[in-house]
Amino acid sequence: MRVLFLDLDTLRADHLGCYGYLRNTSPNIDRIAAEGVRFEQYYCADAPCLPSRAALMTGRFGIHSGIVGHGGTAADLRLEGAKRQFQASLQRSCLTSIFRRQGMRTVTISPFAERHSAWWFYAGFTEMHNTGLGGMESAEQITPVVLDWLQRNAAADGWFLHVNYWDPHTPYRAPEEFGNPFATTPLPSWLTAEKLAGHRQHIGPHSARELAMYDNAIDPRFPRHPGELENMDDWRRLIDGYDCGIRHMDENIGHIFADLEKAGVFEETAIIISSDHGENMGELGIYAEHATADNITCRIPLIIRWPGCRRAHVDRGLHLNLDLAPTLADLFGQSPQPDWDGTSFANALRQGTECGRDFLIISQCAHVCQRSVRFGRWLYIRTYHDGYHLFPPEMLFDVENDPHEERDLATQQPDICREGAWRLERWHAEMMATMSAAEDPMWTVIREGGPLHARGHLAAYCDRLKSTDRGWAVAELARRHPGEFANKGN
Repeated sequence: MRVLFLDLDTLRADHLGCYGYLRNTSPNIDRIAAEGVRFEQYYCADAPCLPSRAALMTGRFGIHSGIVGHGGTAADLRLEGAKRQFQASLQRSCLTSIFRRQGMRTVTISPFAERHSAWWFYAGFTEMHNTGLGGMESAEQITPVVLDWLQRNAAADGWFLHVNYWDPHTPYRAPEEFGNPFATTPLPSWLTAEKLAGHRQHIGPHSARELAMYDNAIDPRFPRHPGELENMDDWRRLIDGYDCGIRHMDENIGHIFADLEKAGVFEETAIIISSDHGENMGELGIYAEHATADNITCRIPLIIRWPGCRRAHVDRGLHLNLDLAPTLADLFGQSPQPDWDGTSFANALRQGTECGRDFLIISQCAHVCQRSVRFGRWLYIRTYHDGYHLFPPEMLFDVENDPHEERDLATQQPDICREGAWRLERWHAEMMATMSAAEDPMWTVIREGGPLHARGHLAAYCDRLKSTDRGWAVAELARRHPGEFANKGN
């Protein structure tokens, strides 16, 4: 058997044609969706990049694996300690071990392990190709490595190939010669000039006036990526930059499919297409970043074309990326590993049966500290550290009727908030009761100074707020984050 896993960084589902996007960003990806199963409500358990791939590869929530952030103690897998045997348990429970048990050659073409010093990511792989630019690669730098490998190995049986593209990740980097196929196509209609003007009063990293995180600096290497959004022309430049990244990546994926067809193995190759997280494009006042535990950052595409399984089917059950390992094991007839938190949804592939979860818990501790509950049509967000965005402690969104999270209903729907809080507390109690560590890693992040990307920037950022008619926010930031103000002399 041959399995191709396309791991497409920062790809929000609703910017793909097969998920209903108005622009033609993804004809090659859409082709696989038409031939396989598209999962409508698939989420990363922990966001963004590092925690998400930790959940994917370990089959465990970050609260169990220890990885919930991008720095500090909570960016490393927990040591097993005295119970560790000659090999760590990850050796037998990582996603790639499923393919190893089938006697398959396991290969990754990705810079991810080096980008995040996440060397555990190599567990279960027999062959690793680091494309060497730490996630700053453009597709035309990755595809030749993939095609070279396929030229030598595609016709052989028994391989699992993981390919990691980065083009939709900020900064948007499609090469200049690619042009702009979307220059005259409509923009998403939800954001208006009036709403953008309101967002320009928002504060926090990656808000409309700080696309470079804490300022409006422009990197001349990336002309598709503006420093701030002053008007709708800037909004078009940003959206076009992101969508060009997707289309450029999709065209390169088409080259991979063409080589598989040339080798005569395309139709029989299982193909998995997914991402690590999405990208906010104005939702919650955040642009060109994946910084919250919301429906835009955490909802990701999943498309699976698997031999002998359903074709042209859409599954609408609730699933997490940590459910993928148990699902693949199930498809191969393997037993689930005892430390997996995930549950199989293989029957959605085999029979089209909805076998989703009753609710999902999603987390973000790299830019903010949030945990959220996705249930029914609701998304309940609990904020523990606001990452300088001044989010309220609780937010509630009807994501079915308000997909861009414009109307916070928390004060209008206290009963729904109580249900979300109850589900979150029940999950948390279960997680804490089933792990050996004494501390929730989210609280480790807060104790060590807060989320990595919101650590040590507050003094300089408050100076910028004062100089950009938003000085009103400084007093509230001081009230919420007195430690940082005390350390910086504000």
